[in-house]
Amino acid sequence: MEPPEIIEIDQTNPVCDGGGGALGHPKIYLEMGSKSEIDCPYCGRHFILTGDGAHTH
Repeated sequence: MEPPEIIEIDQTNPVCDGGGGALGHPKIYLEMGSKSEIDCPYCGRHFILTGDGAHTH
């Protein structure tokens, strides 16, 4: 089994469609809130908030 794809983002509201065009999944909008990482519940893509959008604690 392959590890999930890791995608660096700069906003807290990533959109995921699984990639691969018609072979993906329905487009969903993820809301990170105060978290700096989130996984897509369909395909497991791992989104990491980086750069200016990253939260500092």
